[in-house]
Amino acid sequence: MAVNIFQFVIATFAVWRVTHLLSKEDGPFDIVYKIRKRIGQGFWGHLLDCFYCLSIWVSIPFGIWVGVSAIEKIICIIALSGAACVLQKITENKNGPPTFFEDKN
Repeated sequence: MAVNIFQFVIATFAVWRVTHLLSKEDGPFDIVYKIRKRIGQGFWGHLLDCFYCLSIWVSIPFGIWVGVSAIEKIICIIALSGAACVLQKITENKNGPPTFFEDKN
């Protein structure tokens, strides 16, 4: 395979960032929130609600950029989506932000 590892790593973070922005954040000046609200509950609305589904679509242009041959492009699309999903699992915190206590001894 002729995939550039550096490009793949950069694309992984970009796929995670764009997917997270579109599915979990309001965006600057609430632009993304307004778009999600306007789209509603149809196919596109549900797509924006699911990080894992959306990551596949977001990874398409990045996979095309990273991959060289057609099969590499397809594999990169799937791999970039998977890597973004792993990053999402690592970074999501269901209990809120971590709390730190100073030891007063």
